Amino acid sequence: MAKRLSQKFYDEMKKLEPRYPTKVALLLPALHAAQDEQSWLAPDIMDEIAEYIGIHPAQVREVASFYTMYNLKPVGKYHIKVCTNVACCLLGADEIVEHVEKKLGIKCGETTPDKRFTLMEEECLGACGTAPAMMLNDDYLENLTIEKMDKIMGSLA
Repeated sequence: MAKRLSQKFYDEMKKLEPRYPTKVALLLPALHAAQDEQSWLAPDIMDEIAEYIGIHPAQVREVASFYTMYNLKPVGKYHIKVCTNVACCLLGADEIVEHVEKKLGIKCGETTPDKRFTLMEEECLGACGTAPAMMLNDDYLENLTIEKMDKIMGSLA
């Protein structure tokens, strides 16, 4: 199998190995590092991780598909994940999602044709006290309003 992950990825894994009791324990850090490098976890990337760690590719897919933080399909440059759990919805998250869908011309789970934006609903971001909340790539943004969303998205265009 041709390697797609960089030498930097492998160097990082070698550096982390002594911190963990087994190589299998590297799975979550490996998935994060691969996604940081590739922006999503393509099947061949997950196969490469499985080979490196020494586990079956199905085990990698099981873990990657369990956590919503891992992208199993390509995402846009700006990955917007709006929390739609109870606290966020009570404070307007549904309206924010609807507004962003209209503004971008896509539905949740889709990416704009220019590959700039992907919009997702997130089950819970653990920010109930500052709801509604979202993640923009790896950054938390809280106390959202439609006006704040317009300002945020305007700064990205």
